[in-house]
Amino acid sequence: MGLDPSTVEWKSKEHRLAYDWRTLATYALGVGAKRDELPFLYENAPGGIKVLPSFAVVPAHEAVLECLIHTGGDLSMVVHGGQVVKAHKPIAAQGTLETSASIRAIYDLKKFAQVVVDSRTTQAGELVFETTWSIIFRGAGGFSGPRPPADPGPAIPKDRAPTFRREETTTPEQALLYRISGDVNPLHADPAFAASVGFEQGPILHGLATFGFLTRAVVLGPCGGDPSKLRKIAAQFRKPVWPGETLVTSGWDLGGGKYVLSTEVQERNEAVLANTYAEISI
Repeated sequence: MGLDPSTVEWKSKEHRLAYDWRTLATYALGVGAKRDELPFLYENAPGGIKVLPSFAVVPAHEAVLECLIHTGGDLSMVVHGGQVVKAHKPIAAQGTLETSASIRAIYDLKKFAQVVVDSRTTQAGELVFETTWSIIFRGAGGFSGPRPPADPGPAIPKDRAPTFRREETTTPEQALLYRISGDVNPLHADPAFAASVGFEQGPILHGLATFGFLTRAVVLGPCGGDPSKLRKIAAQFRKPVWPGETLVTSGWDLGGGKYVLSTEVQERNEAVLANTYAEISI
């Protein structure tokens, strides 16, 4: 069965994630948190453990996966195209999150197809996270479907240096650690599987792990370590990252709490995230 465009607007059931500090710390370690970032890793940190806003993708994973399965597309051929996270309020240090998702659109990219999925996560009846996922099904295009709308995003200023810059080297085990948070696609763990779907160099890092590194850079930079200040963050994935490569994230302050961002792999001098921006409470 191939990708079915008639599944647009289909909604998943509600998925529940019971979590505690271990869940939060495991996620933070998976996106590169170091021991000097103890508030994101230690349950007895003053004020309690802090939560990176990009953690929003973790409770959404099962609901989004249910939507992707329902499209009928070949999940062995998917790569992440883009991600948006909106954080409405901080979550508790432990508890249960309820998430449902829906298929917003399926677009024809000629060789590829793009499936857009939205999710909503609540806690105790209150909205805490919204996410939008752009998932690319390689080889599934050409079904005479609609093209996606233009989404250029804010432009990087060419006349000035970035407001902040953060350089971090991922570990060779980064994808193996990140996958513990729920994304167990063998593309990120199994060399033979990676080669079979076109990645001869080996398993790639999850796009959402790169997205998490980006989020940490914003939280530790312009947010001053306070994750509650980050209201929205968005990125499109342009190139794969291999575990062990160095990510360089730069950000330009556009005023009014808006930042345009860029993430490159230092070893290849190549941008891996595009149309990337954040909105911060000021």
